[in-house]
Amino acid sequence: MAEKLRARDMMSGGVQCVGAHQSLFDAAKMMRDLGVGCLPICGDNNKLTGLITDRDIVVKCCAEGVDPATVQAGSLNAKVHWIDAEAEATEVLATMEEHRIKRLPVIDVKSGHRLVGMITEANLAKNLSDEQIAEFASRVYATAP
Repeated sequence: MAEKLRARDMMSGGVQCVGAHQSLFDAAKMMRDLGVGCLPICGDNNKLTGLITDRDIVVKCCAEGVDPATVQAGSLNAKVHWIDAEAEATEVLATMEEHRIKRLPVIDVKSGHRLVGMITEANLAKNLSDEQIAEFASRVYATAP
């Protein structure tokens, strides 16, 4: 990994948010249309408020017998971890490992705290060494002690 590799160099750009007031049904359709399994949730001010995964929709809504068209995406908000676009790749990896997460929103702090991208496992695979990928996998996928 190059010493100066930054989060913005690793991320996938063009990320689309689901609105906090949109339904889980809308979120599921967006995921299908975009070919993704996770969407950022943005509030009325277009700022990141959370993430929602396809698994969240299935487990927390459908499996409970709730109609996804009646549930707002924002209701599934949980603590969201993010990284500054200027953070070094080592910080990206450390953040994902520490919080055992597979997706990390990238925020451009200097430009109004805007969501500019997402770093996923695929981005890591394209930008990190095999050794770093193995270490990441062992830390994120290992069962808790």
